[in-house]
Amino acid sequence: MWTFSKLSKENMDAVSATEGKLGVTLIAFSEEGTKYATLSDDAVKEVKELEKKLGLSLVALETA
Repeated sequence: MWTFSKLSKENMDAVSATEGKLGVTLIAFSEEGTKYATLSDDAVKEVKELEKKLGLSLVALETA
């Protein structure tokens, strides 16, 4: 299960600073045991194209 992360003031300040620097909004999620997949440049491009087509944000995880 994914939940919004509870950030310390120090971590929230770091996120806020990065948001200001990049001009974006960042959302922090947490999940125990998450292992992100390593993708090739072509795979990243394919995922980004799918995100655009679907209007979603996707996260690539390794399968068990």
